[in-house]
Amino acid sequence: MLIRNTPLIVIALIIIISATVYWSMRDDSEFKTNSYLTRTLDEGDIIQTISANGTLTPVVLVNVGTQVSGTVAKLHADFNDQVEIGQILAELDPALLQAQLQQSRASLLSAQTQYNIADSKLKRHHKLHEQGFISFEALDIVKQELDAARAQLAVSQAQVERDRANLNYSIIKSPISGVVIARDVDIGQTVAANFQTPILFQIAKDLREMQINISVAEADIGLLRIDQPINFTVDAYPNSIFTGTVKQVRLNPTIQENVVTYNVVAMVNNVDGSLLPGMTANIHFVVDQRQNVLRISNAALRYQPKDSDSSAEQRHNQQNGQSLVYRLINDKPVATHVTTGITDGNHTEIVAGDVKAGDAVIIREKSDKKESEAKFRLRMF
Repeated sequence: MLIRNTPLIVIALIIIISATVYWSMRDDSEFKTNSYLTRTLDEGDIIQTISANGTLTPVVLVNVGTQVSGTVAKLHADFNDQVEIGQILAELDPALLQAQLQQSRASLLSAQTQYNIADSKLKRHHKLHEQGFISFEALDIVKQELDAARAQLAVSQAQVERDRANLNYSIIKSPISGVVIARDVDIGQTVAANFQTPILFQIAKDLREMQINISVAEADIGLLRIDQPINFTVDAYPNSIFTGTVKQVRLNPTIQENVVTYNVVAMVNNVDGSLLPGMTANIHFVVDQRQNVLRISNAALRYQPKDSDSSAEQRHNQQNGQSLVYRLINDKPVATHVTTGITDGNHTEIVAGDVKAGDAVIIREKSDKKESEAKFRLRMF
């Protein structure tokens, strides 16, 4: 039985030996020539940015309220309506205000009558005093009565003016020309202005120009300046990039849980009206930019060979401001010192160094693949 199976055993051994030779040759040839992943240096643009978030708001947003209390009787404006300065937005029920004005006018007539009586009385007492029928004291008392009547007349006149103004305030008018962003009242709703002015409408002056209120971390605030350009996106238009400029860096910090941020205001052109108030903007401040410069992948700057001794020696010899990269020359890593500039997170500018466009630099090794194949071959045996 063993003799019959001998040819099969020999064939099996030949197959195993052939497979072993194949894997060994593949390891010695193909893998050694492809043991590194590289990236090629090229020329291009680099834009260094700072990321932040902000909220779009109108440049001028006016809260329209009421100075008098009452019930909303009429509404003449709604959401998104274009309004002009002085245009009527709403009217309160004027019944109580009209009654108050009539009462004040009646009080004014009474005060006017009392003043006329006191004035006539003083004239008669002057004549009696000239004829010697009354004393100076009696004349002074009449003068005081006239002064009191004059003061009461002024008070009544002021009361009439105030009630007339309150009646006019029952008609809510737009203080600016713009668009109605919000309407917070309905017909029949009672508004009370005893303690604070209730907000009835919010009007934006002009949505063709908007601003972004941006919260910037204290670590990045030193890189910002007035008129600095920004790029931003909104969730409503993820494929569109909008632009703006920094208008103001406010000095008042915001501190929450020991995190310090500053409010930065940026101006945005919104002629087409695509941007709406309240949208969240994902902002990138353009700190610096370079065009057509030699650039390298950031992964190449982070790469370190497994030979820690030679790597440490090379890094010890490098000067301040330099970085160490490894070019692939004749399938071998060669250390090269370069001076870097700005970065955009993916690429870094090469300011100086013995490199040029087209050079291959190592970003990592394929050691993981080699080890996995070796383990696979061991499992075969």
